Amino acid sequence: MNIWILVVDDNTSNLAMANRILGEEGMRVSCVKSGEAAVKFLQFNRPDLILLDVHMPGMDGFETIAAIRADSATANIPVIFLTADDDSETEKKGLKAGAMDFIKKPFVPEVLLLRVRHTVELIRLQTDLAKEVEEKTLEVMAQSRKLERISMQIVKTLSGTIDAKDTYTNGHSSRVAEYSRMIAERAGMSDDAREKIYMIGLLHDVGKIGIPDTIINKPGKLTDEEYAIIKTHPVLGEKILQNITEFPELVTGAKYHHERYDGKGYPEGLSGEAIPTEARIIAVADAYDAMSSKRSYRDILPQAQVRSEIEKGKGGQFDPAFADIMLSLIDEDTEYRLKESEEKL
Repeated sequence: MNIWILVVDDNTSNLAMANRILGEEGMRVSCVKSGEAAVKFLQFNRPDLILLDVHMPGMDGFETIAAIRADSATANIPVIFLTADDDSETEKKGLKAGAMDFIKKPFVPEVLLLRVRHTVELIRLQTDLAKEVEEKTLEVMAQSRKLERISMQIVKTLSGTIDAKDTYTNGHSSRVAEYSRMIAERAGMSDDAREKIYMIGLLHDVGKIGIPDTIINKPGKLTDEEYAIIKTHPVLGEKILQNITEFPELVTGAKYHHERYDGKGYPEGLSGEAIPTEARIIAVADAYDAMSSKRSYRDILPQAQVRSEIEKGKGGQFDPAFADIMLSLIDEDTEYRLKESEEKL
């Protein structure tokens, strides 16, 4: 896949350096010196990634990204901001504007390549996933069990890729998917609904692919800025999955699994039954697995403590009905088998 990158910077030296570093890696590079020139360029061209300077005469980076996002033809092109600023406000403003990442100037060649490659991998993942799902869909449209046949293998492979990013929670997605299916079964959902929620659960954390590994695997407490970046993964998940039109429910788990029943969650602050059913189920399963698996800062929590936290969260963090089902599963699990396998620790 030949990656085409547009670099927007008013400094000729920066353009030359980015062109050399990326060009030596076989990437196609186009350079323009202003936000106005970038908008004009994008009227007739569709690069795969835009590296955009924050501070420029005329249209600055924030005005330029607003123009890019306002045009449906360019709205989904990933943008990485280039900045010499070293303050959290610039990063917060950039993330809210739709930037995927930041690269500090002056460029460190290795960092520039790592950040660009990381974003390129995300682009490829979106493209390949949508293509494979489309191909599988065409193959099985005439068959009665389309859902099982179009996605499971792809979804499991992708799920493994997601979990591999986190050193301490490998297998998290598959466990959340299984617990979600168990809750759905106890809730009286149909076979098809249970299989759907299983696949939705497998991909609930897909947005973490777009979060830097250094943040995901940080052993200590996250800073406010790092936590703000982590909180973008539901929206990133939505962006990755939104083009899989044959299975639109995939988006609900990825985008809404951190909403809270009391309305204090994110990204939209939904409450009660305004939160999709699948997301309300996954929220309970996700929290249960977080407590019953080893993390960088602690071991698996005792089952009694896990049960107590689920009980406390009823009506606040969790839908009471689905929390009660999880509690019943805990009470039946007298040997505490529903947890991360000791063999993997």
